[in-house]
Amino acid sequence: MLTPEELSALHLSAKVAGFATALCLPFAAAVAWLLARYEFRAKFVLEALLQMPMVLPPVVLGYLLLLLFGNQGAIGQHLSAFGIQLAFNWKGAVLASMIVAFPLMVQPIRLSFQMINPQLEQIAGSLGASPLKVFFSVSLPLALPGMLIGSILCFSRSLGEFGATITFVGNIPDETRTIPIAIYSLLQQPDGDAMAMRLVTLSLVLAFAALIANYWIMQRYQKKLRG
Repeated sequence: MLTPEELSALHLSAKVAGFATALCLPFAAAVAWLLARYEFRAKFVLEALLQMPMVLPPVVLGYLLLLLFGNQGAIGQHLSAFGIQLAFNWKGAVLASMIVAFPLMVQPIRLSFQMINPQLEQIAGSLGASPLKVFFSVSLPLALPGMLIGSILCFSRSLGEFGATITFVGNIPDETRTIPIAIYSLLQQPDGDAMAMRLVTLSLVLAFAALIANYWIMQRYQKKLRG
């Protein structure tokens, strides 16, 4: 049985990961479609910016978020005027998770769009469908496997996000203490090893389940393509 502290960390992690995945999905689909369908001069710049969270130290991302979205930050001070606070708040953990996990969501969706036969979209357009209708009725449904895989990867990465989150929103019980931060906190306590091990085991189970789900979707999709 998990303790109230462990349940709080699990609930908060699920909430942060769920919101991050849901908010990332429409933007990831739009960016993936743009990269898959168009060639433009600054495309390499967009792709480089997209991959930046993958190569930057997470603490650097957290510090940049603090500079931008902190209460006195360039953007945060204007949000504070409307009562919106992201720093040291679970909503800030969602933002940090979104930025870190966004590239992982874009790539499989982009590959799905690239694997769609363009003639299907052209036929729909020749029958009178507008580009927007073609996107929602043809392109998006065919890219569904990539969207599912991207959502699983985004959710899983958000569950494990630590560096940017603790730098931007801190370590506040019942507010920003997600599973990774809870494990870190418990390891600093003399009697926290057993609780930390339970959360480590839970993290391993969740990660393994996400990988199994990802593999299952890939197998189904490849079998459908071969069929």
